[in-house]
Amino acid sequence: MSKPNFDAMSKAELRAYVIAHQNDQEAFYALVDRLTAKPPSRTYPASMTPEEIHKAILDIIQQKQRSQDSEKTA
Repeated sequence: MSKPNFDAMSKAELRAYVIAHQNDQEAFYALVDRLTAKPPSRTYPASMTPEEIHKAILDIIQQKQRSQDSEKTA
């Protein structure tokens, strides 16, 4: 039996796989690496207005909330 491609799995899929295959250390380490990976940094132009910065921050917060909600339902 071949191992699944952990890189191709979403975080929720990988978490479910680890729960179902608790003795698979490779999957466990792949999940831990994914969870502790530093998120990509974002840069914004200095010409942004305070309103644009505020909107960008709200967009990031909403994206994170949607991501967390989708992980909870998976």
